[in-house]
Amino acid sequence: MKQWASPVLVLVLTTSLFFLGVDARAQSSSEHHPASIATGTLHNLQNEPDEGKWEGSTEGIAYSEFNHRFVGLFVLLFGLAELGHALRYRLPVWPRLVLPGALGVIGTYLLIWSDHEAWPIGSFTFVQTFSGQDPEILQHKLYGVFSSIAAVSETLRRISWARHPVWAIPLLVLGLGGALLLFFHSHGDHPGNHRIVLHHTVLGSFGIGAAVSSAMVAWASGISPQTAKRWELVWAGLVIGMGFQLLVYSE
Repeated sequence: MKQWASPVLVLVLTTSLFFLGVDARAQSSSEHHPASIATGTLHNLQNEPDEGKWEGSTEGIAYSEFNHRFVGLFVLLFGLAELGHALRYRLPVWPRLVLPGALGVIGTYLLIWSDHEAWPIGSFTFVQTFSGQDPEILQHKLYGVFSSIAAVSETLRRISWARHPVWAIPLLVLGLGGALLLFFHSHGDHPGNHRIVLHHTVLGSFGIGAAVSSAMVAWASGISPQTAKRWELVWAGLVIGMGFQLLVYSE
């Protein structure tokens, strides 16, 4: 089985990069499409976004799909690294740092580029972005905060600077909180809202399962290594499922 690990990983990464490439080209072409004026992507004279035009537009859909698939690629990557650990492959130490590294990339990306109109790349100020006047934007930024905090705590755990079991709590609590938020995450008056809700429901279900399995791994580690291994496999499988779900996300 192990001799197939590298070819399978290459196939998965190639497929993932294909999805990202297709979506990136769609996003790039949409930026030069004449419909950008009609869909309100231009700001008015007060440099405020034309509300209600970006959501559901060609440009808005391309931007959102790319963001989901970009995040999905890194979720899939750390899911595969966790699977390798769960199967007890003879791997160097660094794959254990793929999870915090991927979470760090995801957190940084979302804090900067999650929404085109939000701080720091859009017209909204920091206060407007985090005040909650747009719940969708606030939730995206919260996912960035959650990922960044979990990245720090998991890095400290995996380099053995934080050995106490309490350091496993941030990944569990923030992962569970992020999963539950998906059930309340709305894209407003979006023409593909039913499809989006379905995607988020599946992702939220995977996320809850992953959080629970992560807690079981921490609980079983000091009691039964065999039980811990089983829960590690469940954890890795659910994370990989989330990665694939994000890669096929469509509005």
